[in-house]
Amino acid sequence: MFHSFFPRPKLFFLSLALWTLLAIAVWYSVGEALGTAIGLPPLPQDFQAPISIAFFVTRDYVWFYLFAAVWMVPFGLFWEFYSKDHRWRHWSIWGTFFIVFTTYFGVQGSVAINNWRRPFGDLLQRALDGKPGVNSQQFYDLMLLFCTIVFVNVVIFVVVRFFVSHYVFRWRTAMNEYYMSQWERVRHIEGASQRVQEDTMRFASTFEGLGVSFIDAIMTLIAFLPILVGLSSYVTDLPIIGAIPHSLVWLALLWSVFGTVLIAVVGIKLPGLEFRNQRVEAAYRKELVYGEDYADRAQPLTVAELFNNVRMNYFRLYFHYLYFNLARSFYMQADALFLTFMLVPTIVAVKITFGLYQQITTAFGQVSGSFQYLITVWPTVVELMSIYKRLQAFEAAIEGGPLPEIDQRYLAREADEGEIVANRP
Repeated sequence: MFHSFFPRPKLFFLSLALWTLLAIAVWYSVGEALGTAIGLPPLPQDFQAPISIAFFVTRDYVWFYLFAAVWMVPFGLFWEFYSKDHRWRHWSIWGTFFIVFTTYFGVQGSVAINNWRRPFGDLLQRALDGKPGVNSQQFYDLMLLFCTIVFVNVVIFVVVRFFVSHYVFRWRTAMNEYYMSQWERVRHIEGASQRVQEDTMRFASTFEGLGVSFIDAIMTLIAFLPILVGLSSYVTDLPIIGAIPHSLVWLALLWSVFGTVLIAVVGIKLPGLEFRNQRVEAAYRKELVYGEDYADRAQPLTVAELFNNVRMNYFRLYFHYLYFNLARSFYMQADALFLTFMLVPTIVAVKITFGLYQQITTAFGQVSGSFQYLITVWPTVVELMSIYKRLQAFEAAIEGGPLPEIDQRYLAREADEGEIVANRP
């Protein structure tokens, strides 16, 4: 699944993680000094970021773009040389870099919009309160600025999605080519044709959504966490808890960890049941296919038994999804009120304006949403894990390892059926 597309995937991803951590360490330790040395010193602390597309080309951002490009190139060139015989190295190495960088750039668009919310909200509040000095042109100007930022966001979103679709299809192509090159070793696995055609397709499409959303969650966390730290200075008192430093950050972290653990615990059985569901459906479908060619196959008792397996597995799934959806729904509904409940003392004390409230809720939602990644995508993760388990049988057959227990049972059944077919006149 991975080594067909990525060169030495375990080593590649491990080295990428270490290289990224090193980049972060260098950036936060000597980044400002390096930027100053090349004529791009950091902006002053009281600098007000422009609420327009100029936000993307401030001095700090230009220096970050240069730093990221210079840091990525040596890593990419090393893996280009180290894996020069790997057919898909260009897409897996440089394509991954492109997706990460453009996703980060897109997240900065959300930061720009969040900066826009405060002046717009404050202007709206002054207008509703009847304060003097508010006119229509001020609203039109801010809305025009909003449109310019959104235009950049839309372009980046479309470009990233278009590229990711091609990237993931190349990954599917790599898997398909690899499995077909090993066809003689895996064709005896139950549902081999389905795994090569359907499972690789589903793996690619599912991973497309999960991969992009995961990168987006990480980049959102990196971009909005410092903003939430700054906004925490306005929230000095919390219900029950009282005053704590960096209150908004701790609230987002603890609330999201609670939700993630809750969903992981109540949904722990779903991947195995989804995997078994693929098995019983495949067995039922295969018997019906045999019934098209042989009159003594797909007999009522056999079909009834196989469909009963399908029915029982679906009923188990329905039961486990019952309490999973119950827990998930209650958490998501509580999440809608959690921040407002925690902000009540601050609101009552009139420590924030409406524009600042909007900025806090947006930044908190972005950070907590990143922490709650598993809560949001858990049903999709369940589907991906079931596909992964099916494709593991291919990997086991190719590498000569033991098949999963359920595949061993189907393989033994296949051998018995082969003897029956061979003995037919």
